[in-house]
Amino acid sequence: MTLSFDDSRRLTGPNLFSDRPGAVLQAAVEDVPIDRVVSVWERHARRLLDALGWADSETFSKPFEGGAHLGFTAPYDALYAATEVNEAAWQAAAAALTDADAPDDAATVETLRAAIAAERAPGLLALRSAAAERGLAFLPDDEFVTVGMGTGSRTWPADALPHPSAVDWGALHDVPVGLVTGTNGKSTTVRLVAAIANAAGRTAGQCSTDFVRVGDEVVERGDWSGPGGARAVLRDPRVEVAVLETARGGLLRRGLALDRATAAVVTNVAEDHLGDYGITSLDGLIEAKLIVRRAVERDGLLLLNADDAGLVRWAASYGGALCWFSLDADDPTLAAHRRAGGTVCFVDGGEIVYASDGERTALLPVSDVPLTLGGAARYNVSNALAAVALAFALDLSADAVRTGLRSFRSDAHDNPGRGNVFSIGGARILVDFAHNQHGAAAVAEAARALPAERRLVLLSQPGDRTDREIQRFARAAWGVAPDHIIIAEIPTYLRGRAPGEIPALIDDELHRHGATEEHITHVADPVEGVRLALDWMAPGDLLLLFVLSHRNEVFALLHEAQAHAG
Repeated sequence: MTLSFDDSRRLTGPNLFSDRPGAVLQAAVEDVPIDRVVSVWERHARRLLDALGWADSETFSKPFEGGAHLGFTAPYDALYAATEVNEAAWQAAAAALTDADAPDDAATVETLRAAIAAERAPGLLALRSAAAERGLAFLPDDEFVTVGMGTGSRTWPADALPHPSAVDWGALHDVPVGLVTGTNGKSTTVRLVAAIANAAGRTAGQCSTDFVRVGDEVVERGDWSGPGGARAVLRDPRVEVAVLETARGGLLRRGLALDRATAAVVTNVAEDHLGDYGITSLDGLIEAKLIVRRAVERDGLLLLNADDAGLVRWAASYGGALCWFSLDADDPTLAAHRRAGGTVCFVDGGEIVYASDGERTALLPVSDVPLTLGGAARYNVSNALAAVALAFALDLSADAVRTGLRSFRSDAHDNPGRGNVFSIGGARILVDFAHNQHGAAAVAEAARALPAERRLVLLSQPGDRTDREIQRFARAAWGVAPDHIIIAEIPTYLRGRAPGEIPALIDDELHRHGATEEHITHVADPVEGVRLALDWMAPGDLLLLFVLSHRNEVFALLHEAQAHAG
């Protein structure tokens, strides 16, 4: 019998289980029926919650293969203590299930009461309540507390909060906010919408896996696709429109950074990172991504990809306002929604079209959008549709949409690591950060559609992928029909794998699909691989470089080669 917990964490915003904050514990269970474990835990949790005066806390549970999530909602100013309450309930339940000695209830309750009392922050609750009464965003963390958003925000140190009566409420307001989630295309969609907002003369704040950017200034570099990135954008007093990449990890660890947004996009959902946080199926991933609905389902707009069968299936039970986007004007889901007067965005006769309430707006040809590589990059056509729909939801104009899409480039400035195109010595080089099978297949489809004398692919994978995921990525790359393949190790991304293990998996998979020794070269890291690719190429060739690490060095090499070639 195994009864343990892998993780115990706060849920600081709307989350997988509830609209309310709380605490959740991820339990590992073997040789005990899950429903029995849940029942015993809930009994002990309820007993502790009642003893602590948290009778209005709602318990929740969600079984998964090999365990269950167990948690409850909790007061906003006692979330650290709530994790301790949950762990105490688990220990009592585990003791009951294994016939071990039960913990001392009276001592446990007294310890928990002391933890709750130490964390209490009545000033925080008073300010939060006053903000809610005025319909304003409330964005706290351990160091700062913000009321309002962007140009209408005010931020104070968490240990020096004003009394609500001392706040100039008339100076505070929120700004339009778009959330962007999905498996692939999140960063590109965020950056496209920000470019449209900037074209409209509005200062856009954006966060993504690469940076926080306000207008054209990069404020912070790194992965800012979680709640911390959202707060950084929304606290900046220059921001007039916010577009926030909202990644799966942050959604599952903490929930949403805010409980109200103008609109949210789900670009697509595919099998990726299965097993993390108890998510073991595609349906589970869809449910995790759709946490964003909790911010928009009452008075906002949820934008979904009609070309994604899982999202179409999920939406059948959704009661909020929807916008569908699709590469196909005749897609049944989109067409039915459009006939009913709903909001849609699609491609018709090579042109991007937006329609709502029966009014149709033809925007521009797909071929006028540089990001789409003349329409060959169909995945970026889909991202452009999502961006157009979100831009309209954020009340940006059709003219701004046209200008933003035409001006946005596939380069290391506008969209680093996503479909970046270089022309060097008569050859074309495509650099992409695609990190899973689905992203690689989409980029490979675009690369295969581009004319080329010969094609080369550079690929690698991190060690925290399963063997199956690595093999699928290799198969997707093989879809380019390459004349040569370079397999790179990523020494800093081994993540528990032995050196050489990942390249060997890729090599074996490629051989199974027809590659020969003459097709393949192994290198020590991606930078060496890029050097080798540049030496190999000739005018008319196409290089597809899947670069997951060393991107600064890779871009430096390519810019140097470009300058040398003239």
